[in-house]
Amino acid sequence: MNTRAEAWEQLKRKSTCDVLILGGGINGAGLMRELALQRVACVLVDKSDFAAGASSASSRMIHGGLRYLENAEFALVKEAVTERNRLLKHAPHFVGPLKTTIPIKSRLAGIIKSPMVFFGLPVTPGGRGALIVKMGLLFYDLITVRNRQTPRHFFTSRDKSVREIPGLVGDIACTATYWDAWISQAERLCVDLIAEACRENPECLALNYVTAHKSGSDKVVLHNVSNGEETAIRPAVVVNATGAWVDFANKALGFDSRFMGGTKGSHLVVDNKELYHALGDRMVYYEHLDGRICITFRFMDKVIVGSTDIRVDDPDEAECEDREIDYMLTTLQGVFPKLRISRGDIVYKFCGVRPLPTSGLDYTSRVPRSHRVDVTGPAAGRDFAIYSLIGGKLTTFRALAEHAADLILPVLRKTRLLSTEERPYPCAKDFPVGGPAQKLWIQRVATVCGLDEKQVARLLTRYGTDTEIRVRDDPAAWRQPLRSLPDYCVGEIRSIARHEWICHLSDIVRRRSIITILGEASGAALREIADIAGDVLDWDGATRATEIEMARKEAAGNI
Repeated sequence: MNTRAEAWEQLKRKSTCDVLILGGGINGAGLMRELALQRVACVLVDKSDFAAGASSASSRMIHGGLRYLENAEFALVKEAVTERNRLLKHAPHFVGPLKTTIPIKSRLAGIIKSPMVFFGLPVTPGGRGALIVKMGLLFYDLITVRNRQTPRHFFTSRDKSVREIPGLVGDIACTATYWDAWISQAERLCVDLIAEACRENPECLALNYVTAHKSGSDKVVLHNVSNGEETAIRPAVVVNATGAWVDFANKALGFDSRFMGGTKGSHLVVDNKELYHALGDRMVYYEHLDGRICITFRFMDKVIVGSTDIRVDDPDEAECEDREIDYMLTTLQGVFPKLRISRGDIVYKFCGVRPLPTSGLDYTSRVPRSHRVDVTGPAAGRDFAIYSLIGGKLTTFRALAEHAADLILPVLRKTRLLSTEERPYPCAKDFPVGGPAQKLWIQRVATVCGLDEKQVARLLTRYGTDTEIRVRDDPAAWRQPLRSLPDYCVGEIRSIARHEWICHLSDIVRRRSIITILGEASGAALREIADIAGDVLDWDGATRATEIEMARKEAAGNI
């Protein structure tokens, strides 16, 4: 990979491409990888940073969508559970099993309402009792019987549940426990997918902070936000993978669409030791009085709490509002009434807009979560077709990318060369599975590279089996921890700045790492990281000061 400046120079020399992908979130990144492996020449651009939208602002869950069964989305749940299992198997450095417990208020609640929701009648969702939950979990177990990656579900009595989960509300009939999964660094997965595409197919290019608009019948003008330069490219096909921004991006291409009806989901990152210890190794998945499903689980040494589900018209204006914070703290207090959790415990808040299709439904929870590809053929004044990716979620990005690729390949007169179903994700090739294997791998790399074993263990969770390749590039710098943030090192920051399309300091601390989201973007950390990255990127003193202030405001504005 090259620096972002070098990538722009390459892009200026490129006049045509098979596919121009707009949007560097998980769906755009996944599609670029899918097409690159079929030897399709792709250019991917994003108006902001890669993963700057919903992909870095999700709940961090990799899940089958248990509650989607209530909306009769059986095919989606089956697909999502299948893809969840593939991520557990092929991205083990980022994705791990997540034990999930549901407190249940009664045994028979929902036996009338849930069937009404199922058949599309106008009633509010909610009130799910043990019988309804049991039916959903039986389906969950059934569809994974041939490729089981997680244990089967079970129910636990009220008394035992209260003993096992300190502070849990006592006014329950029982709890149900099943397994889904979680992802530690969704941002890095996006960047790694893009990097793999460019590595596997040299005809592919990616660039962040680039906007696109149509010029003439066959060209798209790409505008470099950072320096104001422009270049034009002639694509055979354009894919709009901008998520909640699909209609806005289509308008810039001269096509007026009304595909999207996104809802925002806000989350809190909380530093509360009582809650952290009460949760243990499980996520608590609970229903609020309004029927909305909420979650809370450990995320590194913090706790994530979420989420809201509110319609938004302009995703650029979406933010976590005070009323949403009050709502989330209220729902959390309802399930953990004995724990003291306050605004002072919040170290970060974030908000993403789900790329849901437009609908006339009264309740956002009933908007379909399935994905589709809307194909708009060439029209007067436009020679290329536009493929708009509608819907989708973090769990099912590979399936959506596969579907879109299978629509695009015949148009390009190409055939599929390989399937990605069982292909390990970037940085997961030859990943050491199991405790003993990981211990041996860590010991070997630590010895070869002269690093501490604890550091190698941390790096394995960030860079997978690519850790050894990265460290060998500058081993002395990887042995030098940051003064302000010892879990990171000088070599790590240099590597990110040199190879991962960095334009701003916030790209490093928010979308190439989880420094900001964990509340660790202190002034000292930002100054130190800016100096290391600035040396690589030739930032002068004024630029470093500006970048520090921008990253500080982003971090401070989210607590």
